[in-house]
Amino acid sequence: MENQMPREEGFDHSFGLLKEGYNFIKNRSENLNSNVFETRILGKKAICMTGEEAAALFYDATKFQRTDAAPNRIVQSLFGKDSVQTLDGEEHKNRKALLMSVMHQESITNLLEITSNQWEQSIDKWTKMEQIELYEEVKELLCKVAFKWIGAPLHENEVKTMTKELAAMFESPAAIGPAHWMGRTLRNVIEKTVQQMIQDTRDKKVQYPKDSVLHKFAFHKDVDGQLLDAETATVEVINMLRPIVAIAIYINFTVLALLQFPEQKEKLKNYPDYAKMFVQEVRRYYPFFPFVAAKVKSDFTWNGYDFKEGTLTLLDLYGTNHDPQIWDNPDEFQPERFANWEGTPFSFIPQGGGDYYLGHRCAGEGITIDVMKVSLDYLVNKIEFNMPEQNLDFEMDDIPSIPKSKIVLSHVKRINTQ
Repeated sequence: MENQMPREEGFDHSFGLLKEGYNFIKNRSENLNSNVFETRILGKKAICMTGEEAAALFYDATKFQRTDAAPNRIVQSLFGKDSVQTLDGEEHKNRKALLMSVMHQESITNLLEITSNQWEQSIDKWTKMEQIELYEEVKELLCKVAFKWIGAPLHENEVKTMTKELAAMFESPAAIGPAHWMGRTLRNVIEKTVQQMIQDTRDKKVQYPKDSVLHKFAFHKDVDGQLLDAETATVEVINMLRPIVAIAIYINFTVLALLQFPEQKEKLKNYPDYAKMFVQEVRRYYPFFPFVAAKVKSDFTWNGYDFKEGTLTLLDLYGTNHDPQIWDNPDEFQPERFANWEGTPFSFIPQGGGDYYLGHRCAGEGITIDVMKVSLDYLVNKIEFNMPEQNLDFEMDDIPSIPKSKIVLSHVKRINTQ
């Protein structure tokens, strides 16, 4: 039996989306007392969903498609044209297999060793500085990590430029006007740089290690057995680089959590297994990406509601991670909730839901967790610092949201363990 889907009245709610950011879907879901509702965005009908059951539906490839779903401004600045996030079917499986092929244990161990070495080098620098903006410093640290991991280490004079270009991709999609256009421009610049690397390795002008990310991506073949065109290979290499730099957002929130919940530091020092629980709770509790988009593949009915082919559908990531039907006391910071956590791939979705290999869950989620754990160890056990007075507020209408001060640390010192 078909029911009328709860609907938000009004001609268009694009402004509300920008104004409320991470809380846009959550607020309306609560007001309408429904985990699914209809609204209008950019003048067109859109369906918004939240919660575990909705996430399981959203990641059903027979019901939804990613092709042409994400707004062009997101594709042009964040994902890139014809990226894995915009594909379906066999093309998506082929491309996702490429991304997952570099997520094996040896590759991840190498990444974490590089991360630890970069923390060591950065601390050497920070101890000579009166104060630092952690967000900006960690972006540079992770940019060095990312390029070295793919097999193309940066020269020191390239770091700031490359960091700015990669960060602009995830800092600008929700921006309006010049900030957004700058993000698109900087993406174009770094695409040219990486594409030249791809072409150089194909032309054998530069020999990157055969087991490196760059070499694998340069010579990957599509579903038809043809080399990916250089532009597409470039987009996917950037899909390795950009998310690593974006972990800086989580690391900023890690420090904020240590400050807001000081009792956590002793638990981290005393219980080795606590670090992963803490990292997972940072990812659940603080905002990262607000929602993901798809389009209805063909007409179907779910829970009595009619979904029409081609309708834009948004799944609420932030709201699902704060859903009281999934989480006890969702607005409290409680890492212990992950001690014996038995959730599903659709209940905890800070970086998307579903299956890594066949679905659209972020291929780099495991990397994110591991890099955060390495960074947390440095922040808790290997350095000490002062926190000068600063504005640590963050806004839920800023996408991505980070503390306004970008976490200023002063008088960074190594902890003497002898």
